[in-house]
Parts: sequence; C-alpha cells; structure tokens
Amino acid sequence: MIKLNNIKKFYRTEEVETTALNGVSFEIHNGEFVAIMGPSGCGKSTLLNILGMLDNPDDGEYHFYEHEIAGYNERQRAELRKKSIGFVFQSFNLIDELTVFENVELPLLYLGFDADYRKKRVEEVLEQMQMMHRRNHFPQQLSGGQQQRVAVARAIVGKPLVIFADEPTGNLDSKNGSEVMTLLTELNKAGSTVIMVTHTPEFAEYAGRTIHLFDGQVVTENIRSMN
Repeated sequence: MIKLNNIKKFYRTEEVETTALNGVSFEIHNGEFVAIMGPSGCGKSTLLNILGMLDNPDDGEYHFYEHEIAGYNERQRAELRKKSIGFVFQSFNLIDELTVFENVELPLLYLGFDADYRKKRVEEVLEQMQMMHRRNHFPQQLSGGQQQRVAVARAIVGKPLVIFADEPTGNLDSKNGSEVMTLLTELNKAGSTVIMVTHTPEFAEYAGRTIHLFDGQVVTENIRSMN
C-alpha cells in the first residue's frame, strides 16, 4: 500500500518561493488503477516524481509498502526504485542504439539476473505486448504505438510492485492511445498497481479512481464503478 500524509514540496529561488504541493494526503491500495488529473502547473509532475522516488518531499510522510520514503537519500531511493517501480513515459525514453530486445532487457541487467532468465523473461513480455516479431528492430524503425508497447514491456519486465505512467498517451494518436490504455488495464486486471498522470478525461475513465489536483492540493476524488 502507498500512503501520503500531508506531503508538501517547495521550490525556492533567491527571490521567490513556489508551493508545488500543499498538504497532499491519500492512500493507494495494492491492485488499484489510479489516474491523477489537473491543469498544467497544478503539481501533477511533482507528485509523480515523489511517488516514483525521483524526488523527496520537503515535509510530510510517504509510506511505500513497509518503507517510509520521506527520509531516504538518493542512493536508498534508487535501490528501492529499481526493485519496485516500472516507469512508462510520454516520450518513450527508449535508447536508440539498442534493439527492442536490449531495451526491454536493461532493467534485468541492473537487477543482476543471469542471461538465461533475462532471455526467457524478455521474450515472455514481448509476446505479451505482441512485439516479439520486432525484437531485433531499433526504436526509430517502429511506430509511436509500437515504441510505447516496448516501453510498457520494459516497465513490467522486472515484475515491479507499481507501474507509474506519465502521460503515456501524450505522443500518440487516439487509436494507439486507446491501445496503450487497454494494455495498462489488462496489466491492472492481472494484479499490477497502476498510477497514471493524464490530461485526457477519456483515458482517466480507464482507471478505477481519479484524483484531481488544483494548486498543489487534492480537490476531489472520483471512484468509478467497475461493473
């Protein structure tokens, strides 16, 4: 379970202090699919960076399963992040010089798995993403939708506790965007916890719960019937 309690984040310059998050509190339970929405500048990216352990809050508590993250240093956050979290980004963030197979394999190399396991696991997720036939292609040889499928494969290959998706449909047309949302929904139904930032109400409806941010605060939460 993920629990935030009164999370605050400030950005300071010599002349001004900006409040990015102002007392954000909520819980996300294992197996949920949660969308985070709000206008530009409302704190969505800051919140995702904290949830994804890319940054620390200035105040408040962040419980990630049995870990209290708020006091962790960068090395501690990085170690937990690589074992527990998969990221899907708007811009795909694939490495152009690596093949599809090598891009997906990368998290397993960082985790220290042997070559036999890496081959088996990568082939397994490429089959799941229907990208096995592209395993030896490079990212620039793929369509945007195919690149995002590879990015999703990379995010799940290490069997993370949570998948964070930052505007995963932002660079895709509506058809490919819907396909990526269907993939995330299927992963969630299979047991993955998914937390997604999106600007698109249509895609937020794929989630079971939507958290709305405004001026660094949670203003509403909507729970969607899954019947």
